[in-house]
Amino acid sequence: MLYGRDALLAAIDARLSAGGGVALHGPPGIGRSVLLDTVAAQAAARGDLVLRLRPARGERGLAYAGAADLVRQVPADAVAALAPAPRHWLAALRQGRPPRTGGPALARRLVLPELLAHCARIVPVLIVIDDAQWLDPQSAELIAFAMRRRPGPRIRALIATKTVKVTRLCPAPAVELTVPPLEPDDLAAMLEAHGLPCRAASRLHQASAGNPYVALALSKGQEARDWAAERLRELPDEVRATLLVAALATTPTPSLLLRAGRDDAERELRAATAAGIIDAKLRFTPPLLGQVLADETPAAERFAVHTALAVAATDPIDALRHRALRTNRPDAAVAGALADAARRCAQRGADRTAAELYVLAADRCPHGLAADRLNWLVTAARTAITGGSPALARKAADAVLTAQAAPPAHRVRARLVLIDLAGQDLAGMAETLAAALAEAGDDTALLAPVRLRLTWQAFLMGDADRASQEARLSQEAAKAADDPTTEAMALSALAQILRTRGEPGWRDSLDRALALPAAPAPDWLHYGPQYTAARFALFDDRLDEARADLLTLLAVAEHDRIGEARVEVLRSLSEVATRAGRCQEALRYAHRAARAAQDAGLSPGPTWYTAAVAELAGGSLAAAAGFARRGIRASEQESDGLYLRRNLHALGQAELRAGDTRSGVATLRRLRDSEAESGSADPMIVRWHADLAAGLAALGEHAEAAATLSRARAVAATIGAVPALTGYLDRAAAIVQSESGRADDAVELSTAAAHLFEQLRQPVEQAHALLVAGGAERRRRRYAAARVAIGAALALFMAADARPWAEETERALIRTETPDQGLTSTELRIAAMVRDGASNREIASRLYLSVKTVEATLTRVYRKLGVRSRTQLLSRLAVSEITGLS
Repeated sequence: MLYGRDALLAAIDARLSAGGGVALHGPPGIGRSVLLDTVAAQAAARGDLVLRLRPARGERGLAYAGAADLVRQVPADAVAALAPAPRHWLAALRQGRPPRTGGPALARRLVLPELLAHCARIVPVLIVIDDAQWLDPQSAELIAFAMRRRPGPRIRALIATKTVKVTRLCPAPAVELTVPPLEPDDLAAMLEAHGLPCRAASRLHQASAGNPYVALALSKGQEARDWAAERLRELPDEVRATLLVAALATTPTPSLLLRAGRDDAERELRAATAAGIIDAKLRFTPPLLGQVLADETPAAERFAVHTALAVAATDPIDALRHRALRTNRPDAAVAGALADAARRCAQRGADRTAAELYVLAADRCPHGLAADRLNWLVTAARTAITGGSPALARKAADAVLTAQAAPPAHRVRARLVLIDLAGQDLAGMAETLAAALAEAGDDTALLAPVRLRLTWQAFLMGDADRASQEARLSQEAAKAADDPTTEAMALSALAQILRTRGEPGWRDSLDRALALPAAPAPDWLHYGPQYTAARFALFDDRLDEARADLLTLLAVAEHDRIGEARVEVLRSLSEVATRAGRCQEALRYAHRAARAAQDAGLSPGPTWYTAAVAELAGGSLAAAAGFARRGIRASEQESDGLYLRRNLHALGQAELRAGDTRSGVATLRRLRDSEAESGSADPMIVRWHADLAAGLAALGEHAEAAATLSRARAVAATIGAVPALTGYLDRAAAIVQSESGRADDAVELSTAAAHLFEQLRQPVEQAHALLVAGGAERRRRRYAAARVAIGAALALFMAADARPWAEETERALIRTETPDQGLTSTELRIAAMVRDGASNREIASRLYLSVKTVEATLTRVYRKLGVRSRTQLLSRLAVSEITGLS
């Protein structure tokens, strides 16, 4: 199955349909062969004659081998239709011999065009050549000549090659297309289909540079290294030598390579770029190529390159790094110098470089400095997280835990790094948390951060009682240890837990956190009270306040260029922009967050939720559903109940708005049940109640819809919900009323909701309420009023660039021109089934309703239309009106 190639397949199909040719280029593993297989299979299914060639490397020296394979695939009756001389020449070609005897040379060269033209008169012909760079020159010349002769638009060619230009093998008009790397989401979908978890897919996209074969090979270990080694062996020795210098350099540039002694570096780099080994910025594509090149080079040769780079470096820290790498032997002076350099890098915010230098210092540390070594490793582990290098952080933390002399404090801090690297997958860190808790003993300075992680674990898993208990224990330990930063984070977590449960004490907890003299580091901002307050402002629809606070936090989080704090702030800014009606801004923030999360190897569930919400507002419903489904899978894999519920909400909305009402209701019911199990209660955090009620009403489940709204209002009354919740619930109640046949009440409720959202400056929600009001007016058969309301909604949606909503509203505006006799969508569906001859029991079974509900609905239909029987119903209600469901 192909992933992420729809646009490319469409471009190929467009050119081939015009009777031309397509030449595909791309590095090995990028998917050229799969594309050719797909197009060839589609052509064969249409009845085309598909002639396929896939020459191997060793066949390039076999004259006419390709032409022989091509001719052998031509049906015998097409050959039999030729004159004797051409048949003789073709027989020679079949045997791999040149058609040299008898007749003029031009006539012999015209045999292939004539043969193809004869085939094309019977059936369209598609020539497919894979790995065309290995096609022998004699066959290439014959095929190129045949294509130049323009045998007709029914002869097309699809050619794939690594780098060689082969449009000459295509009939005109020909186009060259590059097969690009897969986008992160497409690669994730492909890898998930092969059984890999979502988070691994994000990591593998970065490691493979989007190459699907390499990503799969990386998941299998040695296979990827064999692939990389094979690609490198294809390069000339001098090119590999220059690439080795680039692979070992911290930041390779042409001038640095020249300074390091590679006098012909520019020419050799051009050759490597043409081969697809590096890109224009001298980055290996994928990075594995540079790693394998360095690993397979003998140590003496690597040491010589580091010596040259130490001399060539213009930065003293870079020169120190290369001097240290000239040998593997311990050296106290070198280790100390590296640690000093690491501290200076950390002070100026270069955390990734600092972590690398600390680890290098530990590697060069003699046994007499064992205590220093452990200190450097612990510092490296934490610094690598903030520098966005999870592999280095894990390496440093593991080195601490394997050191027998490591004291408990170092071991706890190393375990905390491993726990933080798990992201949302804290359920899988139970053993590590237990070990950290045991090693912390009675040391409150160690207990406080461990208890804080236990708080997050319980909260994500939906155990609110345990989360609340752990948060209080963490706060008490932090206070005893005089650690205001951890204390503030514990109180912030407690505020989130209490708010989620609908307990008013969250305000006091957050106020206490804000009053502490805490200054969380940039990578901890999203756990601090300032960020929590901004999130609560978002929940409460204080959007201007939330946006201002988040922009301030973003300025700080940008220091942590690849860290989790930056991702979380970007996510929240996207959600604020969505609610404020700045839909394209929401998409930009969401996609920035997704890219940053992928770069840092973070859990994808939260960012996919944010992307789904942004797509619901300003992108496409299909994309929203795709993000939400992937977010659900990622959250399930990591036992993250919090974002499982949020992604369920996004998916339910996408399904409802796409017209799949039953699936949408099932999804939202699953969310409702999950939230009940977790103890969540605040309807302002995940606002599913109104959506579920609307979906239930559309299915005719009016009693359950009303009960859902009633429960939400009761909870809101106990926790003092903000005015926007009234608007959400009133709008949903209007849908229930409209579907129940009480359109007058529906118009009143939805209009009031629209006025409320206007005052709150939420244009998308206001427009949604106007759309509901327009539908209710249509049910009242007040078509002019319906057009006014729906037209106003459309104007608001278009101003907000809410594209999916605008498309839906345009369809609703068209429906105001088609009277529907005031029937609801459920009533229209049942009427349509009656028209088709279904009994009440059959209707109930198909729509998952009770027979009594069907009977009651039919009674309302009869009353509205003034009929008394099914026969009268069919004559009264035109077929076009039944099928034009809203």
